[in-house]
Amino acid sequence: MKMQNQFARRPKVLVLTSTFPRWEDDHEPAFVFELSRWLTDAFDITILAPRAPGSKMKETIDALQVIRFPYFFRRWENLATHSGGILNRLRANPLNYLLVPLFLFGELTALIRLMREKRFDLIHAHWLIPQGFIAVLALTWFHPRIPLLCTAHGGDLFALRGKIFQTTKSWIIKRSQALTVVSRAMERMVVDLGAAPDKVHVMPMGVDLKHKFTPDPRVERNTNEILFVGRLVEKKGLQVLLEAIPKVLVKHPAIRLTVAGAGPLDEELSELARRLGISDKVDFLGMVSQEELPKLYRRAALAIFPFVVAKSGDQEGFGLVQVEAMGCKCPVIAGDLPAIHDNITHEVNGLLVPPGDSNMLADTILRALSDPDLCSRLAKEGRKRAVEQYDWEIVAEKYSKLYEKCLSP
Repeated sequence: MKMQNQFARRPKVLVLTSTFPRWEDDHEPAFVFELSRWLTDAFDITILAPRAPGSKMKETIDALQVIRFPYFFRRWENLATHSGGILNRLRANPLNYLLVPLFLFGELTALIRLMREKRFDLIHAHWLIPQGFIAVLALTWFHPRIPLLCTAHGGDLFALRGKIFQTTKSWIIKRSQALTVVSRAMERMVVDLGAAPDKVHVMPMGVDLKHKFTPDPRVERNTNEILFVGRLVEKKGLQVLLEAIPKVLVKHPAIRLTVAGAGPLDEELSELARRLGISDKVDFLGMVSQEELPKLYRRAALAIFPFVVAKSGDQEGFGLVQVEAMGCKCPVIAGDLPAIHDNITHEVNGLLVPPGDSNMLADTILRALSDPDLCSRLAKEGRKRAVEQYDWEIVAEKYSKLYEKCLSP
């Protein structure tokens, strides 16, 4: 059920994002699309996202008007594609830095043009940098009275730590009417950057836990399959899981690891599997659609998310993949980072391991595989926690109320 219309005229909201599905059934993360779609009954929402090869310039999807801005020749507009996001695209190929000023200019000019064509009541920028930065520039020059809501998802806080970036983030935060962050760990960081505590709200993205990411008692779990889902980037920690597999194989020689995801470390991680002698035990599936993911979660014995802190300082902001697994009653093991505590309580609805410790990860996997009662309890509590806190209906209701608060005189 979507939000009910509480306004005679639906307020016009402009959503800025660099991550958005390029077409129907795209593998690109869809959380910005899903949140916006859930709010369309109460708000008239326009999405401004970057153009990508194969995407349309303008289209309407589920009552959302989607506009994609150009910033280079179409075939090379790949700065924000699914291969790990902007930061990882930059790390993977330094030539992509040449696209950054073009991307910023393209987004800024598109935003100013939209603001001239249509009167918006609220701007919601996902990620402080670049979208929050672009929004503040446009509002300062064009229409400073439009309220700005910024959402930080993780990499924009954790990875961009230089003095210039910190000053810029502080500037954006102080000019935003409200801020949302996806975990309590991030709340402390934005307060340290100068945000007034009363305008910061911990509001993670959601998951469809009623229709899509659900358990299926007809599906028998494969006790010889463990699952990893995520982008193949450093902070997701797949390298740690691969290093743990040889020790697991000593006691469970039939075990297989399924990897659902793609990214700039594809070749490096495949080579690591070869060096460890486990290539025949690892199935790299590449990107898997949201429609296919529940099938993987329902059949796997365990879902492993060995998050680590990347060399750049980047780390997981929340971990929606864990909620997806929990929704399907798949027992979860994850790297013990501050943001993960919001949705996993160790020994209650999941198991946590020290980040980067492949030996401890292997021991924890072995413990879980040998204790069906433990896995059953963790799975039951995991599903309960997920449904109570992270279903899209609950998350969208919170955002609807925050939108209304931002729009209040």
